[in-house]
Amino acid sequence: MLSMILLETVAGLSLAGIGACIGAGIVAVGAALGIGKIGSSAMDSIARQPEATNNIRTNMIVIAALIEGVALFAIIVCLLALFV
Repeated sequence: MLSMILLETVAGLSLAGIGACIGAGIVAVGAALGIGKIGSSAMDSIARQPEATNNIRTNMIVIAALIEGVALFAIIVCLLALFV
C-alpha cells in the first residue's frame, strides 16, 4: 500500500521536484551534523577550560542559531522550487 502511494507521488513529480526534495533532505542532515559538531566541540572546550564556560556557551548558541537560519532558508528555497 505504501509503495503504491510512493509510486503515484513520484510519478506526479518532475525532475526539479525530486531534486528539491533531495536538496531539502541534504540540508536537514547537514544542519544536524553541523550543530552536533558544534555541541561536541563546545563540550570539549568546556572540559579543558571550565572558567570559560559562559563565553563558550554563548558562542555555541549564536553559531547554532546561524546554522539553523541558513538551513531554514535552504529548505524554503527547495520548497519554492518544488511548488513554483
